Amino acid sequence: MTGQSPAVVSASKLGLTFQTNDGPVQALTDVDLTIGKGEFVSFIGPSGCGKTTLLRVIADLEKPTSGSISVNGMTPEQAREKRAYGYVFQAAALFPWRSIERNVALPLEIIGLSKAEQVERIKRTLDLVNLSGFEKKYPWQLSGGMQQRASIARALAFDADLLLMDEPFGALDEIVRDHLNKQLLELWERTNKTICFVTHSIPEAVYLSTRIVVMSPRPGRVSDVIESTLPKERPLHIRETPEFLAIAARVRDGLHAGHSYED
Repeated sequence: MTGQSPAVVSASKLGLTFQTNDGPVQALTDVDLTIGKGEFVSFIGPSGCGKTTLLRVIADLEKPTSGSISVNGMTPEQAREKRAYGYVFQAAALFPWRSIERNVALPLEIIGLSKAEQVERIKRTLDLVNLSGFEKKYPWQLSGGMQQRASIARALAFDADLLLMDEPFGALDEIVRDHLNKQLLELWERTNKTICFVTHSIPEAVYLSTRIVVMSPRPGRVSDVIESTLPKERPLHIRETPEFLAIAARVRDGLHAGHSYED
């Protein structure tokens, strides 16, 4: 954790073992991690290392079997009940029969906000993700990148301080992904939200993050935490600088250390 910012996520000796028909599967073990307010933290590691599982534990979508974790000083269950985070999945998961504004409104309807408050939040969040003017469109009328931006708007509609993102740009082409990476950084700077971001891409992790959490193969554990020395202002061409490449090399070394890709 950088500086003296309060802990938004704090995990100690966190472990999770799934019970399967073929016996127990240890997905996470001895995860110690603290994430401070306003940080942008990426989780990276080989497939099956527990990146998404850890994100799901933070979101109370999975229950740990050992250790402890808190979210804004609460249990993940309490944080979920208080709507303390927004969650963006790998796929946009928009309802095709609802317009973009009605997709963004769905969680607001569920929590019972007034129509006036819904209208205000929908406008504000669509502005944040540069989708103003597309309120009446349906998901199938938008590109994949625009659909993901609508999904991010829906997660932001709660106005929670914590945003959990599970490889939201993984299925997009490189040009669109670059554009959305840049937009996400701008959104983070404007909102000062804390972001936990799962990715398989080293350049994406280095470009976006204040810290990069490198995870080992199963059972997933934190093998390295890399502080970014890049400035907050990050044009895309920063990825060609020696400083950027040095951080990327450290991430790559961390991924290679003690790993196995045989499975």
